[in-house]
Amino acid sequence: MHDHAETHDAAGCCGGDAEGAIARAERICRERDLQFTRLRRDVLAAVAAQTRPLGAYDIAERLSEPGRRVAAVSVYRALDFLTEQGFVHRIASRNAFVSCGHAHSDGAGLVFLICRSCGTIDETTSPEVEHQLGRTLAKAGFKPVSRILEVEGECEACLGRPTEA
Repeated sequence: MHDHAETHDAAGCCGGDAEGAIARAERICRERDLQFTRLRRDVLAAVAAQTRPLGAYDIAERLSEPGRRVAAVSVYRALDFLTEQGFVHRIASRNAFVSCGHAHSDGAGLVFLICRSCGTIDETTSPEVEHQLGRTLAKAGFKPVSRILEVEGECEACLGRPTEA
């Protein structure tokens, strides 16, 4: 990582803290005068409880109970809301979602570091990448809706594991 890159704690940004994620979402929804429905809360709780990304069908399965199936289409609608508000991020290469425990400015560029060995995802920002990407987009006359990059490889923990002979 460059000195200027900001890496966020995975527990605070990419899952593992459902209580904190729900409290943050409740507060922000109150401030924005938005409805934080039970389904939205349940979907966020399911995503935030995990440190690995979850797909909509996985979430629907986790929320369903005998006699009470939760439809994937309902989960997708909740995920759309949660993504729009910045409570979760979609990992396009996995068609799955991770929770986010901190605010980003509009148009902030995010870089997801996806470990192919253990499946963990870390989130970072890089002013250098942002600057160059901004120049490239401006030169092309292109206005992005989102600026999320995904980089696959191996995390530091997996790189440090001894390999089997």
